[in-house]
Amino acid sequence: MLYKDQVDKTRIPAHIAIIMDGNGRWAKQRGLVRSLGHQAGAETVHVIAEEASNLGVKYLTLYTFSTENWNRPADEVAALMSLLIDSIEEETFMKNNISFRIIGETEKLPADVLNRLNQCVQRTSKNTGMCLVLALSYSSKWEITKAVKEISEKVACGELNINDITDQTVSQYLATNFMPDPDLLIRTGGEVRLSNYMLWQCAYSELYFCDTFWPDFKEEELCKAICDYQRRERRFGKTSEQILK
Repeated sequence: MLYKDQVDKTRIPAHIAIIMDGNGRWAKQRGLVRSLGHQAGAETVHVIAEEASNLGVKYLTLYTFSTENWNRPADEVAALMSLLIDSIEEETFMKNNISFRIIGETEKLPADVLNRLNQCVQRTSKNTGMCLVLALSYSSKWEITKAVKEISEKVACGELNINDITDQTVSQYLATNFMPDPDLLIRTGGEVRLSNYMLWQCAYSELYFCDTFWPDFKEEELCKAICDYQRRERRFGKTSEQILK
């Protein structure tokens, strides 16, 4: 029985975050250059975005390019930036009623890339279905540090009382303040770590790791991850008995 047929449509995670890992290794296994692995990974983005939208996911956040990725070879970074422009297909967004957002230190992106992404953000802003979010030039430590600085400025100028600061206050100053924390975080490619991705937001997310390289992570793999999520009991620090009440 396919995992797709086992998914409970009434218990779909509202927000799924994915660390798309394994493009380079996928290409290496096939004797291809790394850029072709990234191209294959970009195709998977469209497949997974459409499937997630059809399943009823409200937010899909993809770790596309980390702050640390700027340290990769210049030719690979250039290829990734070019791919960002080429892989944005507004037709896919419009056909599926998907809106588009980006989070991260976007000012570091090349001007032509940022302009293309912002165009897509603007043109899909009226769509009311799933929101696809790309984390670009993103780092959780950068995000939290930025939030601390902004909160400190508010305290310093008397606009915020230090005793009124709560975890909700911090969340409001994060780049993800327009969406709920992830219910499910998926990492492909066999690595078992968060790699500086949504460290604050994933405090109580269900984590799912698989060996499948991102270019091979298709609809059935997504449904498998969701089925695994649906078998878990989310207690948020409570006991099973408290949850059942």
